Amino acid sequence: MAELNPQFLVRFWGVRGSIACPGAPTVRYGGNTSCIEMLVGDHRLIFDGGTGLRELGVSLLRHMPLEANLFFTHSHWDHIQGFPFFVPAFIKGNRFNIYGAIAPNGSTIEQRLNDQMLHPNFPVPLQIMGADLKFHDIEIGETVTLGDVVVENALLNHPGESVGYRVSCQGKAAAYITDTEHFPDRLDENVLSLARDADVMIYDATYTNAEYSDPKSSKVGWGHSTWQEAVKVAQAANVKTLVIFHHDPAHDDDFMDQVAADTKAAFPHSVVAREGMALDLNAPTPATLLPVH
Repeated sequence: MAELNPQFLVRFWGVRGSIACPGAPTVRYGGNTSCIEMLVGDHRLIFDGGTGLRELGVSLLRHMPLEANLFFTHSHWDHIQGFPFFVPAFIKGNRFNIYGAIAPNGSTIEQRLNDQMLHPNFPVPLQIMGADLKFHDIEIGETVTLGDVVVENALLNHPGESVGYRVSCQGKAAAYITDTEHFPDRLDENVLSLARDADVMIYDATYTNAEYSDPKSSKVGWGHSTWQEAVKVAQAANVKTLVIFHHDPAHDDDFMDQVAADTKAAFPHSVVAREGMALDLNAPTPATLLPVH
């Protein structure tokens, strides 16, 4: 019999975009790049392998032997740079299923993760990893089923392509939509589909509208969106909780405090992602927790 109200926790290990930016100005929101962990029923899902993946790997050492599923949105550096430092992948007895769409140039996620660890870029090759790594090429629009957990994907608007994900289990859903740029004249149907009625939507809000459209330093065409567009999507898709994500490395804690206040004023059930934050989708309102080690 299926478990009633199975666990559905979303934990944030890296919340920045572009490049890691540790230091005093970012200590409250965090400086590591994209990495999210979801514990859904009996399954551990990890989305993206930015520098936050190293922190997650350290926390997982006390839970070995491990089995987890890694889903990559794309292979820009801020989403894969933590993979060579993911300690559990070097330990025999651990098992990881690794998913990613084939890139426009035809390369698989295995090839791209392998290439970043080749000389002269890295001292040891991917093949030295002792865990059982199984790579899966997923098609755009393909559904991956892990027991009661269903993972959907859709193409996003990003240079070199990126995919967003929707994870659902027994009536609960979380959407992970990062590295996407909104359209000037309409909402993205792929984004709306991923976000539909989601309990939590994690959305790429790298810029403010003012930054995005600044005539002196326009960000149009860079592949990212704004918190104002995030609010539009959340409203249109009937999202319960909006999470602002993929913070620009130039945005310090004070700037993010203002983004949080502005977003909450426009969409009360919103929060700005911080490293160490966790959301419980089974709570009456997703609650901010400390990470469970």
